[in-house]
Amino acid sequence: MDRKMLLLLSLVLVRSPAAEAAKCPQQCVCGQIQLTVACVNKNLTQVPPTVDEITVKLDLRGNDIQELPTGAFRHTPYLTHLSMQRCNIRRVKEGAFRGLGRLVFLNLANNNIEILYQESFDGLSSLKQLMIDRNRVEEIQPGAFSQLGFLNLLSITHNQLVYIPNMAFQGLQNIKWLRLSHNSLNYLDIEAFAGLFTLTRLSLDHNELQFFPSDTMTRLPEVTRLDLSYNPMTYLGEDAVSMAKLTHLFLDHMSLQDLSNTALSKSQSLIHVDLSHNQLRVLQPFAEGLPNLARLQLTGNPIYCNCYLRPLREWAIRSKVKLIGACGGPAHLSGESLEAVYPSDLRCQSQEAMLKAEFEEATRMAPRPTEEPEKKVKCPANCACDADSHHSSCENRGHTKVPRGFAPDTRLLDLRGNNFHYIPSNSFPGVAQVVSLHLQRSKIVEVESGAFSGMKGLIYLYLSENDLTSLSPDAFKGLSQLTYLHLEKNRFTSFPSGAFKLLPGLLALHLENNSITKLESNILTGAEGLRALYLTGNVIGNVSPKALAQARDLDTLHLSGNKLKEVPTEALSMAGNLRDLRLSGNSIRWVGPNAFHSMASSLKELYLDNMGLEKMSPNSLVGLGPGLRSLFLEGNQLEEVPDFNSFASLEVINLADNPLMCDCPLLPLRIWIEKVNLKVRATCANPPELRGRRVKDVHVFKACPGGESLPVPASIMPKPPKANKPKPMHLNGHGHGKMAKAKAKPRQSSKTKPSQAASKTKRRSMT
Repeated sequence: MDRKMLLLLSLVLVRSPAAEAAKCPQQCVCGQIQLTVACVNKNLTQVPPTVDEITVKLDLRGNDIQELPTGAFRHTPYLTHLSMQRCNIRRVKEGAFRGLGRLVFLNLANNNIEILYQESFDGLSSLKQLMIDRNRVEEIQPGAFSQLGFLNLLSITHNQLVYIPNMAFQGLQNIKWLRLSHNSLNYLDIEAFAGLFTLTRLSLDHNELQFFPSDTMTRLPEVTRLDLSYNPMTYLGEDAVSMAKLTHLFLDHMSLQDLSNTALSKSQSLIHVDLSHNQLRVLQPFAEGLPNLARLQLTGNPIYCNCYLRPLREWAIRSKVKLIGACGGPAHLSGESLEAVYPSDLRCQSQEAMLKAEFEEATRMAPRPTEEPEKKVKCPANCACDADSHHSSCENRGHTKVPRGFAPDTRLLDLRGNNFHYIPSNSFPGVAQVVSLHLQRSKIVEVESGAFSGMKGLIYLYLSENDLTSLSPDAFKGLSQLTYLHLEKNRFTSFPSGAFKLLPGLLALHLENNSITKLESNILTGAEGLRALYLTGNVIGNVSPKALAQARDLDTLHLSGNKLKEVPTEALSMAGNLRDLRLSGNSIRWVGPNAFHSMASSLKELYLDNMGLEKMSPNSLVGLGPGLRSLFLEGNQLEEVPDFNSFASLEVINLADNPLMCDCPLLPLRIWIEKVNLKVRATCANPPELRGRRVKDVHVFKACPGGESLPVPASIMPKPPKANKPKPMHLNGHGHGKMAKAKAKPRQSSKTKPSQAASKTKRRSMT
């Protein structure tokens, strides 16, 4: 009996630590061996606080956790995998995942998240995959991903994004694949993908992009695969795609009617291009410069196989490019594989015969089963309208009046390149669903009051490259949804300030390359929600202190290439949320103290380059340290620069082409360069003997008080004397006496050098 009691007691003692380690929340299923906890579809309203600390995988799918508070997972620091799909999450508070430094996988799909806040993902320093698909994300705040330096995959598909701001994905230093499919993206800022130097795959399919975002894509040097399928693009212009390492490009299921033969010339690594299911009837051979192209997918295009196709077919044979697709006409070649048609088969008939053949082809084709045979797209004379894409175009047709009679469901209306001169009231009746209206290069001198009445759905309005000098206060009456307004390259001499009072939804205003001379008080009355104001290339010499008084949400202001003599500090103080400020190319010689202090908590990008800047106050950049990410000071006349020691988040800095004086006043810059992991382009201009040398490579700073600890530049590091090498042990044996005597003198001198160096070090430490 005693033995049995002892055996039972020993079993209890052995099992009790395991029992303690295996504590499990009541509603959950726990796996002790793999350290997993699954609480699926349990109607939980919070993260269970009793999850064991050593848990590695936590599955919380299908609960009702509407908000993740700060520190929600502080009691499970060893998690590597976390699944929270279908949890009705609406908000992820700053620091919600803080403490999960080991997490590598996080799935937040199928929730109701609307905004990705600046510190939502803080603490996830090891995360490799982040899924935020099928939420309601409509805003990415700058810095939202700044802590995710190891992330490989970021997926934000099936959300409500319409706009990607500059530097939205800053901090993703190891990202490989970014998925933004199935959103409503219609505008990408130029620096939207800046900093993604490791990205190799980008998915932008199923969005609302109407033009290829050329400038934005050039910021992606490593992308090899780009998917832009199912975007409503109608044309690709010259050099549109300039991506050096791109191998696979998907432009299928769009609305392409034409593309320049040089559209892809600057993407010389292309292997596969998919242009299937567009509206291409004729395609010119691509210009030289695509040596690796092997496949051109043209399936689903109404390619007309006549003499106009012959150059493309000959080019494909010569360049060994496989054309995938079939002829859409004429009748005797309809359905024939493009690869099976030889250049000699591609002939043109007389014009009369061609017209007859096309008419017969059109009447021969059976109507779609779902459409009534008599149904016809409404379209004005001398225009082209497409029912499937809801696009209508009268581009470059010589119209002198805005055509009428477009289909009510038209969404893109392209009227550029005509001779309208005037846009009278009520010029667009019956097209309330138009989202994008193009009126560029139409010689417009006046837009009358109520010209766009009834266009309730208009988001994009392009009035660029016209002859406008002013705008009626009611010119944009009825455009309550207008978000992006382009007025660049007109003839404005003053800011059209009264014209925006009826545009409450305006986010971006383009007024580049006009002749505006000054910015007066309250110019943005009515446009209080404006986020981006582009004024590059005007002649602005004066900015009123209250010019931006209504711009409380302004985060992008471009004033480059104007006539400013000083930083408009007082005016900028009204725009305390500025993130991107560009003053390049102005004649500003001096930047005073606290010039940017009002935006210290928000400013991320600061351009002060090519201004002839001669001096900056030591306090000119006070307050910018913690958040500033890019600073451009190249092409100025600076001999010294302010102290950059507080710039903890800086990722890009350019000091090239400044006559820097490499002497003791520049020591703080030299010390800072040593501390940061950045490529700093800074060279000496003086003294003359150091001209052209990199600041980092000169030794003069070691002689300055405080510079003694700087390393000796590699370029002047002396080679160690041979006598400093330790004596091989076998030389101490018999038979080597002569050699030992011969080396006696060098060995003595080598001993004095270390002792002298040691005494110097001792004196420094004492001081």
